[in-house]
Amino acid sequence: MNYGELLDLQKLSGSGVIQRKNVIFRVKDLHGKWVMLTVDSGNCDEACQQKLFFMRQIRTMQNKNMHRIERLWLVDDNVPVEDTLWDEYDGTLIVNAQDSELLNQIATGETRRKHIYLIDPYGNLMMRFPEQLEPRKMSEDLKRLLQVSHDEHM
Repeated sequence: MNYGELLDLQKLSGSGVIQRKNVIFRVKDLHGKWVMLTVDSGNCDEACQQKLFFMRQIRTMQNKNMHRIERLWLVDDNVPVEDTLWDEYDGTLIVNAQDSELLNQIATGETRRKHIYLIDPYGNLMMRFPEQLEPRKMSEDLKRLLQVSHDEHM
């Protein structure tokens, strides 16, 4: 039994621009990794910051497997992210994605800002987690997926 909601597999494609570096980001750059994805404004209110905090903590909870997980924040309004958030969530890829093909492949409207999504190592959007997230349950889902995907490659 999983905590997150399984989605119909959808291969993500498209690109954006990594803030601060002004470098093109492509989803295919993350193939081979599990990716926790959030979508939000660059203004990042309290709910946004809580998602970023949970993503950081859940990745850390994976211990020796944390290197198999990336964190991706698609900024849907291209507002520059404050320096304090860059420091606090160091390691999170922060990508301007307004009007991008990538952003358009994720649920529309306000719904997309309410969830943390999971992308599998093949680039498929495959799961989303509830708005009122229970981090331990999400961590358990991720732990199981990491174990199964590790066993497949042994």
